[in-house]
Amino acid sequence: MVAAQAAPDPAFPTVAFPNPEEPGAMDLVVALADADGADLAVANDPDADRLAVAVPQLDGGAPHFRALTGDQLGVLLADYLISATTGPERLVATTVVSSSMLSALAHDAGIGYVETLTGFKWIARAAQYRPGRRLLFGYEEALGYAVSPAVADKDGLSAALVVADMAARAKAERRSLMDRYDGLECRLGVHATLQWSLRFEGASAPEQMARLMARLRGSPPAWLGGLEVSEVRDLARGEAELPPSDLLVLLLGGAGRAVFRPSGTEPKLKVYFEATTGPCAAADLGEARRVAQLRLEGLRAGARALVEGLGK
Repeated sequence: MVAAQAAPDPAFPTVAFPNPEEPGAMDLVVALADADGADLAVANDPDADRLAVAVPQLDGGAPHFRALTGDQLGVLLADYLISATTGPERLVATTVVSSSMLSALAHDAGIGYVETLTGFKWIARAAQYRPGRRLLFGYEEALGYAVSPAVADKDGLSAALVVADMAARAKAERRSLMDRYDGLECRLGVHATLQWSLRFEGASAPEQMARLMARLRGSPPAWLGGLEVSEVRDLARGEAELPPSDLLVLLLGGAGRAVFRPSGTEPKLKVYFEATTGPCAAADLGEARRVAQLRLEGLRAGARALVEGLGK
């Protein structure tokens, strides 16, 4: 444990904001893990429903720790739980703004997959109206994971136990968690993700966001970041089993997608990008990641230009 963070303090003096999603929130635990030569660094938020994990990674010299994204850890946990269980009734679930890699993994494993709206109240109910199905695992990209039916919500403590077990088993096989993730990307393709937010100021922020979303719906782009928009999914009226939501999805012909969603708690528009490539050999993984990263940067630049063109 980090000594400076071991005693409860409601002021949270060691971090700018007590959420492991925030940049810098894991600096102290990562520094301790690095100094101790640890295999894993884990952090929960104050109510322990979120989990963040950092792992050592060699980068041409001494190892350094890097934090896994919520999508990376979500797919690793899903793969681990799928490999440890059997049965066609198994179901995994995630949200419309999380990586589509879980869908590819479920299809590869021959089990059920459900896409829900954001929020664990939807993920926890994924199997409720599907007779004969059981929710094996659910996650959202914002570091929330449900690894057991004992808790019908995201739970960072039970997830931390599963991560520790997963890392220990990988080490016994002379592998790391990143080795496992590399294997998943080779098998399922690279699914790189990135989030960008546009903040609105003043009392009129909700109206500004509503106007911007209306303009996006009324005139969606034909291209974004150099990629053709092949389909537009507007969830304002709902879609299949998804209830209505203020959310717009631009599908990019199998190369990725962009999801526009006003935050429900802050005055900002969130945009979730995903860039995908096909399965590849291990020797080609670095190039596939480079291509996906370039696509992500292009999508972010394209979305910024689109929003600025539409105006607040």
